[in-house]
Amino acid sequence: MSPLARWCHRHRLAVVLAWVGLLLALGAGAGAAGSAFGNSPTSQNTDSAKATALLQQASNSAAGKSGRVVWQLKGGKVTEPPAERAMSGALGRIAHAPGVAAVTSPYTPAGRAQVSEDGRTAYATVAFERSVDDAQIEHVKELATAPESGSLHIALNGQAFTFNPKPNAVADAMGIVLAFVVLLFVFRAVWVAALPIITAVVGVGTSAVAVMLLSHVITLSDTTLTLGSLIGLGVGIDYALFIVNRHRGNLRAGMGVAESVAKSLNTSGRAVVFAGLTVVVALLGMLTLNVGIINGMAVGAAVTVMLTVLAAITLLPALLGMIGPRVLRRAERRDLAGRARQRSAGGPGPWARWAGQVQARPRALGVVALAVLAALAFPTLTLRLGAADDGNLPTTSTNRQAYDMIAEGFGPGFNGPLVLAVQAPTAADRAAEAKLVTALKQVDGVASAAAAPMQEGQTVGVISVVPAASPQSAATSDLIGHLREDVIPKAEQGTSMKVYVGGVTASNDDFASVLMGKLPVFVLVIAVLGFLLLTVAFRSLLIPAVGAVLNILSIGVAFGAIVVVFQYGYGASLLGLGAAGPIESFVPILVVGIMFGLSMDYQVFLVSRMREEWAHTGDSHRAVRVGQAETGKVIAVAATIMVCVFGSFVFGGMRVISEFGVSLAVAVALDALLIRMVVVPALMHLCGRANWWLPRRLDKALPRVSVEGPADEPAPSHQVVREPQPTGVTD
Repeated sequence: MSPLARWCHRHRLAVVLAWVGLLLALGAGAGAAGSAFGNSPTSQNTDSAKATALLQQASNSAAGKSGRVVWQLKGGKVTEPPAERAMSGALGRIAHAPGVAAVTSPYTPAGRAQVSEDGRTAYATVAFERSVDDAQIEHVKELATAPESGSLHIALNGQAFTFNPKPNAVADAMGIVLAFVVLLFVFRAVWVAALPIITAVVGVGTSAVAVMLLSHVITLSDTTLTLGSLIGLGVGIDYALFIVNRHRGNLRAGMGVAESVAKSLNTSGRAVVFAGLTVVVALLGMLTLNVGIINGMAVGAAVTVMLTVLAAITLLPALLGMIGPRVLRRAERRDLAGRARQRSAGGPGPWARWAGQVQARPRALGVVALAVLAALAFPTLTLRLGAADDGNLPTTSTNRQAYDMIAEGFGPGFNGPLVLAVQAPTAADRAAEAKLVTALKQVDGVASAAAAPMQEGQTVGVISVVPAASPQSAATSDLIGHLREDVIPKAEQGTSMKVYVGGVTASNDDFASVLMGKLPVFVLVIAVLGFLLLTVAFRSLLIPAVGAVLNILSIGVAFGAIVVVFQYGYGASLLGLGAAGPIESFVPILVVGIMFGLSMDYQVFLVSRMREEWAHTGDSHRAVRVGQAETGKVIAVAATIMVCVFGSFVFGGMRVISEFGVSLAVAVALDALLIRMVVVPALMHLCGRANWWLPRRLDKALPRVSVEGPADEPAPSHQVVREPQPTGVTD
């Protein structure tokens, strides 16, 4: 990669201007075209998807958006004349608003059941036309809340009135500021702190507008931008830091700026490209799951990582050329000639001393670290996927207030009724449907069940089943399974009737079941992929095997963190993230891909330096000690930066993104400090020269990939572990 580095250094102004031009051009395009984000999580092979399709065929209005207007009268009943007049007038205006198909008021005979038994709570349903737009829905919201007063409280919920928290720009910026402070504190040089952040921000900014344009081509979730920023800032700053750190070491060794930039890109730059490609491969590996919402997130995140890597290997060399030796502190510049880098075991610094401690007591430290990691990963065994309902939203949101009022007046299950689509073409089938309704009312866990009247000639009926528990409750999930496996098959026997359990609650449960079934296979595929990549990179079998197992342990720690905080609820309310509830279905899949890539990053940077030392000395213990001592500081700083970036997203107000932030921040911190700085070197000390063993036939068959560039010196002949090749890195 030296030619690329030299070209970018020589044409540094042109490179910087090219990046600025690319950012402006993409920004102009995104500004003109806008974005087209959407969600399509439903699988067509699930029971709930079949129910939705059946309802769509039977009635357009049944498949359209709908919402609820919920109100309570403080100290009185909603049927009192002042409250009835105010709300009846508002509902009448809503019924005549553009985009509204129908309104069912509790003050009409058809809507009498929409008033709670105590008379304090009522709701109206608003069905929209399929062609309704956002502006028309906003107008309806204004009409619905207009009668709000000190005694009359009004709130909205339902599909049409879904509250989507916006990303918190202050929280996002906080991560960048904290990263700058960490870099400035550790390196005591402004440019060392600024360059990685500038590079990452340019890469993430460019990818953000590119993803906005890409949303017109493929289906991308509305959380793709935030997720891309979370990943891109973390890896972008880290990648640039590794290159800048190597460049500083070269300058202190007496190299010129141009020569140092070329060498840095040919060593750390190679590792950055390899690490970035592993992240991209892991993300794109999610496409094999064939789940729409995950496909979009994976592609968006992969684009972000690719552009941050591109910025690190093109824009950063140009910026380093512009800054020159000012990347060093003033005292370091004064003493450039006397600061040649010594090839030693890391000197007397704290990381060198810690590396010596690990070498002296590998068994004890390794066992303790593994025990801590296993304990933190243990809650993963209780992981439950699902979809957090409106009860987990902030108490200030209208959706949460409507949810609480409905739960108080009608029961928690009323917030997520099950919709049974009944295919009943004959009179006998319609009689069987009536019997099914009677049977449903007797089922444990069912609060109520009612069938909508079927019109003449209609062959599809609808049964509404209200669970006794909330939509996100495990009891509701069990009820769905019981209906499908026991109650419905019994009712269908001897008839041509077909019944499918649908609705938002059932759809979320099906989506979680599909992903839970695919999760173990995906983890296994990721582990095998990591093993193959590391085998090619380090010409070893033991190191990749250990790396694959430890990557799974890192993923377990990430899952354990979100289970404790979000599923058990310890700390979620303090962070303003709602109450305890299931983990969003797609979060673990994405965490697997992301943590695989990040774990591989640290493994590559750590082991590549060990292998470089092994190529020079043939002493495995020295190679492990030196590699750990010389990369410990930069890996710790890189992990701290990622924790700052990921941690800042926890406070962004979006539960899904907060789950990513908590899991990744905890897992990255423990992966870097316990796995890479304790477990990996401890195991490598115990294995000795076996770390670098590779069968001769496999050695010949594998392609040769240089992760850290060619070694400065030829490897000594005594280090050979497999024949006929030495273990030094080759191109």
